[in-house]
Amino acid sequence: MSRILAYTSPARGHLFPLTPILDELHERGHEVTLRTLSSQVELMRSRGFEAAAIDPAIEAIEQGDWNASNPREALKRSVATFCARAEIDGTDLERAVGQERPEVLIVDIQSWGALAAAEAWGGPWAAFCPYPLPLPSPDAPPFGPGLRPARGAPGRLRDRILRPLVFGTLERSVVGPLNEVRAGFKLESVDATTMFTRPPRLLYMTAEPFEYPRSDWPENIRLVGPCAWDPPAEPPEWLAGIERPLVLVTTSSEFQDDGRLIRVAIEALAGEEVEVVATAPAADADGIEVPANARVLPFVPHAPLLERAACAITHGGMGATQKAISRGVPVCAVPFGRDQLEVARRVEMCGAGTRLPAKKLSPSSLREKVREATGCRAGAEKIAQAYAATGGPAFAADVVVELLSK
Repeated sequence: MSRILAYTSPARGHLFPLTPILDELHERGHEVTLRTLSSQVELMRSRGFEAAAIDPAIEAIEQGDWNASNPREALKRSVATFCARAEIDGTDLERAVGQERPEVLIVDIQSWGALAAAEAWGGPWAAFCPYPLPLPSPDAPPFGPGLRPARGAPGRLRDRILRPLVFGTLERSVVGPLNEVRAGFKLESVDATTMFTRPPRLLYMTAEPFEYPRSDWPENIRLVGPCAWDPPAEPPEWLAGIERPLVLVTTSSEFQDDGRLIRVAIEALAGEEVEVVATAPAADADGIEVPANARVLPFVPHAPLLERAACAITHGGMGATQKAISRGVPVCAVPFGRDQLEVARRVEMCGAGTRLPAKKLSPSSLREKVREATGCRAGAEKIAQAYAATGGPAFAADVVVELLSK
């Protein structure tokens, strides 16, 4: 069997969907080594992996996009974060390769330096992406603003006009800094499209029709479904005592000042015949007045809650949103920024739930959208079936093994 080294950015939302793929490879007899955020090392060792922490200097560089004044400024701040991490994570992966002597690499799409190091290494490797890919396509609207797919001639005209503007912003903001990173590894320059086609394989953690169907997927991309995973845990004791429909509220695992979603959700649903459970792993939830039908917790495993949930209110993060839908639970997505505008629009367009822009968030508007979303269970179940049809972690493991055979 082969030795595999996986490398992630400092985000649980990237590590957790990778975990069932590594589990599958480990169960097939492969030796799995991993570099990831320090807080998760012991958990990953309990899976049977040889896990160690990424360089602590990487974790010290935190996202600062949440308080930007506009989307363009937010993108610039995110790029600055990824570039600052790339100055460290590329050499960090090189060091890990020297220590572990792997035969194949699996690298987080958000670790720009590590991606360059993997390409320069010269052996077989794959990237993985747990958020929407900003790839241009005539079959999809310009990425970023969360636009509806084009309908008829007016929609196609809109896309032709906006596509160069939107991707021009991406090109100017991302490609220059990314190529500076690549130059440090003596790699050729890329553009806003080829940056995603350089990996021999890219494991894209979603499926059509949640992702917009396209006729021009690049040859290296494999849609493997969300690969949703939670750390093993017993259901909380209080869950068995809940008889009313449950509504789960999630916020981002990386701080983005989205605690307002919890406050509004609790107020919106205080008079409804539901039980509300809100998780705030990074949000500021201090000082929230919690009514009798609600709980606010720093963390609780989502899986047992979703088994009982009538609806999930998410911040539009790809991981939390797809985790709910993969269990047939409809979603009310309230995007605050980043890629969440795109995720929320996909929820609406595929019929798996509803979308409410954060700027329109109020108790009355959220209550209405949640009621509407609870009627979308059939749509959520249809997407769950599409996710399962991809083959999930088993198919993703097949893709990695195929690289070894080549």
